Amino acid sequence: MPTTHLPAATPNPAAPRSAEPQAAPLQVPRGLKGVIVTDTVLGDVRGAEGFYHYRQFDAVELAAVRSFEDVWHLMVNGTLPTAQERASFARQIAPLRHLPDAVREALPAVARATAGSGPLAGLRTALSLTGAAAGFRPVYDLDPEQRQADALAACAAVPTLLTALHRLGRGLSPVEPRDDLPYAANYLYMLTGQEPDPARARAVEQYLISTVDHGFNASTFTARVIASTGADLAACLVGAVGALSGPLHGGAPSRALDTLDEIGTPDRIDGWLREHITAGERIMGFGHPVYRTEDPRSRLLKGIARDIGGDLVDFAVQVEARAEALLAELKPGRELHINVEFYAGVVMELCGLPREMFTPTFAAARVVGWSANILEQAADSKIIRPSARYTGPPPPQPVPAA
Repeated sequence: MPTTHLPAATPNPAAPRSAEPQAAPLQVPRGLKGVIVTDTVLGDVRGAEGFYHYRQFDAVELAAVRSFEDVWHLMVNGTLPTAQERASFARQIAPLRHLPDAVREALPAVARATAGSGPLAGLRTALSLTGAAAGFRPVYDLDPEQRQADALAACAAVPTLLTALHRLGRGLSPVEPRDDLPYAANYLYMLTGQEPDPARARAVEQYLISTVDHGFNASTFTARVIASTGADLAACLVGAVGALSGPLHGGAPSRALDTLDEIGTPDRIDGWLREHITAGERIMGFGHPVYRTEDPRSRLLKGIARDIGGDLVDFAVQVEARAEALLAELKPGRELHINVEFYAGVVMELCGLPREMFTPTFAAARVVGWSANILEQAADSKIIRPSARYTGPPPPQPVPAA
C-alpha cells in the first residue's frame, strides 16, 4: 500500500488569538527536586535545619504535648482546639469510625483478594467502596463544608478499614470501634481486641502525630494532583495510598527492622554494613531526600524507644552509630543520617504491632495530612498539568504498511 502523507496544518485566520504568547517550557530537575509548585498554609520541611512544622507549630513539640485529635483539628480547621472544642471534635468524629453496612459486608471478599499483598493493598479498594457507599461527590461540585465533612468521614474510617482487613486476613472477626477511646488507643483496640496499655497507646499516638504531614512528599503531591482534577475525596486518597505503598516512600519501616534482624548481633554490625555500603546497596532507614541533618522525627522516636527500653533498642542505637560512621567514611559528603523509618519500626515493634501493619499505621496518620492538602487544593480550580520533554525518534515518521 502506498504511504499517505497528511498535509501540514495551516493557521485558521478566524481562530481567536491568545492574549499572551505561550511561555517557553521550564527545565526542572529530575523528581522536581527543589521546585516550588504552589503555596500552602499547612506546613513545611526545612531540611537544612532539621525542622518541620504543621501550620505555625513545631511538629515534634506537638507530638510531645498534644493529642492526635488536637493535631487533626489543627490541620483541617487551622487552630489548636480548646478543651471544649476538643471534646466537641471528638464527639463529631467518633460515630464516623463505624463503616457503612455495604462496606462491612464487602470487606471479607476484599481481604481474601488481597491476602497476599496485605491491608494497604486492600485499603485502596476499601476506600473506593467507602467513598461510593457514603455518596462522596467530586470536590469540584461541593462547598467547603461538605468537602470537610467527607474528609473527616474518610479519615475516621481508615483505621477501622485497616484493622478489619488485617484481622480478616488472619481469619479473625473485625473488632468494632469504640467511641469512648481516643484515635490511637482505638486503633490498637481494633487491631488486638484488647484495650491497650496507656504507655504503649501514647507511644503510638506520638508516632502518628509525627507522621501526619511532611511537605510535598510523593503521596501528598499525588493526592493534590488528583484533587486538582476535581475528583471525589476517596479517589484522591486512593491515589495517595498507592504512592505510599512504594518501598522508597512509606514501605520502609518494616524493612529497616528487617535490617536489624539480618545483622543479628553486635559483632556482625561493621562487617554487614561495610559489605552492603561498598556494594552500593541502600541501607533502609538511612538517608532522606530533604534532610541533610538527622531527621527530627527520628530524634523523637528514638527518645520514645529509649523510654520503653530493651535489647532491641540498645541494638538499634549501636547499629545507628556504626552506620552513620561508616556512611561518613565510605560515602563522604553525602550526609546520610537516620530517617523516620529506622526508629518507627523499633517503636511499633515494641508496642506490639505486626510488621505487615507498619506502613498501614503510617497511612492511618498520613490520611489526615492528605485530607488537609486535598481540601486546600480543592479551593483552587486550576488543574495540575505539567509537560514532558520528548526524547524519542524525531516525528513524524512515515507509518509503514501492514
